[in-house]
Amino acid sequence: MEDREIVNLFFQRSEDAIAQLTKKYGGLMQRVAYDLLQDAEDAKECVNDACLGAWNAIPPAKPEPLSAFVCRITKNIAFNRLRFKKAKKRSAALEQSLEELEELEGSLPSAKTVEDAWTEKELTEAIERFLDGLDQKSRVMFVKRYWFAEAVEAIAKELSMRENSVAVRLLRLREKLKEYLEKEGIQL
Repeated sequence: MEDREIVNLFFQRSEDAIAQLTKKYGGLMQRVAYDLLQDAEDAKECVNDACLGAWNAIPPAKPEPLSAFVCRITKNIAFNRLRFKKAKKRSAALEQSLEELEELEGSLPSAKTVEDAWTEKELTEAIERFLDGLDQKSRVMFVKRYWFAEAVEAIAKELSMRENSVAVRLLRLREKLKEYLEKEGIQL
């Protein structure tokens, strides 16, 4: 079933919307949650909570693409569960990934007001353009590290690279992103 058909089911308040969403994106949502939590049961609960979150958000939201929308909900729920369960004992890979992105502090606003939501949309579009300009290996590396919070070791193994090479490349990508955002006029 196409994304727009699933979204229409949500707008019709059809219970089939959740079933179709889970059928199409349940595995992806499970992976996003599991990568953060490293616990299959917790990941399953996050997927269920994310489905409820999608139900509550659609309507009025008309997400496009739907996959990114539900992955973001899932990721936020997983982060909250991780904070609750582990507090100061978060996984080393996640903690390090978040610390690396702190360099961009101030350039990643939260959507608390209409202005913030607009800024977030502009930021999202700028990051998408930045990623489009990268070679495939760099783009995969960046997304795996900063979207899926994968460990540098895992990325290096998957891409057949040395860990140090991945770490250096990620550092350079963060620096390039910061420069790109400044050039785009996004306040840091």
